[in-house]
Formats: sequence, C-alpha cells, structure tokens
Amino acid sequence: ALHLAGLKPVWDQGSGRVSGVEVVPLALLDRPRIDVTLRVSGLFRDVFPVLAQLFETGAATLAERDEATDQNPYAARAPRVFGPQPGQYGLGMGTAPTEFTDAARQAAGEAWIAASSWAIGVDGASHEAREAMEARLAATDSFVHAQDLPETDLLLAADYAAHEGGFAAAMARIGGRASLYHLDATQPDRPRARTLTEEIARTTRARAADPAWADAMTAHGYRGAAEIAATLDHMAAFAHLAGAVPAHLFDLYHQATLGRPE
Repeated sequence: ALHLAGLKPVWDQGSGRVSGVEVVPLALLDRPRIDVTLRVSGLFRDVFPVLAQLFETGAATLAERDEATDQNPYAARAPRVFGPQPGQYGLGMGTAPTEFTDAARQAAGEAWIAASSWAIGVDGASHEAREAMEARLAATDSFVHAQDLPETDLLLAADYAAHEGGFAAAMARIGGRASLYHLDATQPDRPRARTLTEEIARTTRARAADPAWADAMTAHGYRGAAEIAATLDHMAAFAHLAGAVPAHLFDLYHQATLGRPE
C-alpha cells in the first residue's frame, strides 16, 4: 500500500523496526500516486495497531503536498483505513452466503459494509464512518485480497468467499462494480496477482477437480465428506455473491466427485 501511494518506510538502523514513512517525490516516482483504501480485520486491528496509524500518517502527509490532484488523489483528505467496530470481529453475515436469493445477496452486502465502517485514525482510535466508507467504495476500481497462508486455498475456508464475495455484494448494493483480484503471497519473493475467477479456476483444476483429492478425502470418512461438501459450498458462495464461478467449473467438480460411480 505504501509503494502504491508513493511512500516508503523509514527503517531504524540496527533494529529492523519501522519508525515512520517518507514521501517519494513524483519526479522520482514517475507515475501518479495510486489511491489505496485498506480494510483490515478485527484481529489485524488489535495485533498490529501501529500499521494502520502508519498508513494514515502517510496519507495525511500526502494531503499536504503541493501536487496536482490528478497526480495525488490523497489531496482529498479522507479516512483510508477501515475495519470492524472495536471489540467486534468477522463480518456477521450469518447464512447469507449460502442462501441463494437476491435478498440474501443484499444482506451479505449490507453486512460487509456494516462490518467495515469504522475508520482508524492517525491516533489509532476508531470512529464510525459509514458515509466515508461508502464514498471510498463508490470510487473503487479494483479490490485485492491477499492470501499468505500456503496450507490453504480460497475454496477451503468460508472466510475467502465472505470477504471477497461480500465486497462484490457491497458494491452491487451501492450500485457500483469493481474488478476482483486474489493476491497469492504464499511465496513472499514471488507474489502472483490473478483475477478472482482465474484463482478459483486454478484451485478447482489443481485440487478440487482432481479425482486423487476426492479419493484421499474418501479415506477420511465423514470428515473427508465434510471437506468435499465445504469446497462446493464455497464455490457456490463465490458464484452467488460475486458471479465469479463459470458453470463448467461446477461440472468439473461434479465429475471428480459425485459423478463417479464409486
């Protein structure tokens, strides 16, 4: 986020700690600053409170720069780090991702907005800022969700569909639309950004639609059956909330699981 904004961390010599941010001049950046809004989880908010303050401090510094607005969108000062209400965690979507109705999709979008509407300021304090969040959503071109856990994928855990699909539902609720990207950061030195549909297709073909995976799950009895069912639930949630799953991927999954006589 700092790099996109044209900022860089200031490292304390000898300690490896970041003590602040430094502005990269536009002449050295050689591109416009890219407007970034961060939505952090409740856990991230509590464990890494200084990081939210760091980015907000950088954004406030950029707002004071004498730079053209088409080169520096931060000239329009607004909150840029959001998360849940203090003391709350998750999105509170309930069964909305798995109830395949228009009303459930609307409810999922509302839940995502409601759970993302507390802005974290330079002082680290959170305050309710739903209008500011909706304004940031209305101006959003793309959404990036980072994954840094190598032992999982986006069809193994419900949170991926809730967050990424929930964002798409939130955009639809306010009448907007944005490109969806999944950032694979499981290898920190080789990050890979893919569209959400591409990442779902890659995961389906590499794991879910591989008959060998279904065989391995079958060996685990009811627990393996739960994993097979959960993968389908999460594919369906992505399709329901974000429209990001082509129909042929469901066919491939069926052929690798229930479509086989054994």
